[in-house]
Amino acid sequence: MVVHPKPNLLNVLVALKGSIAKRVARRTLMVALLASLIVLLENLHPAFFSRVNATPFTLLGISLSIFMSFRNNACYDRWWEGRKAWGQVIIEVRSFIRESVVISDKRRRSALLMSLCGYAHALNARLRNEDEVAAARQWLPEANSLPAWNVSDGILQLAGAQCSALASSEQISEWRYVTLEQRLKGLSEAQAVCERIKATPLPFPYTLLLHRTIYMFCVLLPFAMAEPLGWLAPLFTAIVSYTFFGLDAISDELEDPFGRDENDLPTDAMVRTIEREILGALGHTDLPSPLVPVDFILT
Repeated sequence: MVVHPKPNLLNVLVALKGSIAKRVARRTLMVALLASLIVLLENLHPAFFSRVNATPFTLLGISLSIFMSFRNNACYDRWWEGRKAWGQVIIEVRSFIRESVVISDKRRRSALLMSLCGYAHALNARLRNEDEVAAARQWLPEANSLPAWNVSDGILQLAGAQCSALASSEQISEWRYVTLEQRLKGLSEAQAVCERIKATPLPFPYTLLLHRTIYMFCVLLPFAMAEPLGWLAPLFTAIVSYTFFGLDAISDELEDPFGRDENDLPTDAMVRTIEREILGALGHTDLPSPLVPVDFILT
């Protein structure tokens, strides 16, 4: 995620981190070169271009803007819902830490809390299509024995079984067991939300139609701008193309908010927060440092 101070005029003009400019530069340049070629043809054959009317482009541009706004809002909703789900993970872990204080056996409490730390790492890896077992192994020695198809849920099942054993042996009350189980249920709900976002992309026809329309509009636009603007047409065409291509690229990043793109959620930083909460609750003083932005990017 881009963490940038309030930009001044110079930063607005030259900032590249998170600006999406690098991803769309090639396409924008190609459209500008095409516009230059069309202007050259207009100078050679002005009679042909005098018959081109800009009205259809105005109507198409308005329709395209409305459609892009719909898709961008839908993608941002997915990004924000993912952030709320990870916020719930942090809340449930903190609540579990507080409510587990009644467990008198420090070894079993430590194992329980460490398993939640492994859960956070495993969930982060799962949402990135990475190795869950390898991510959780440092915090949970039993990770290799968990179901490989869903290590994160396996950790919650293991924690639930341990809480149930504590209740059966009367080390915690039945009421306390219920509250701890509610925390695990909250973690499971947050995971389900993240999995739903990950496994359910926006309907493909929306994306396909938008991509096709953007390219058609940007390729045809110079024909309408060549005659009235002359050699300024490539500049204005590049600006319009940068805007449309950029909004499209931002939507692609926000649609899956759990990856490693510059504008994706900083899940590594949130996992580190959970690490610090758990290790601090267990009495560790050499806590890992919070993750900070590197070149304005918080991972």
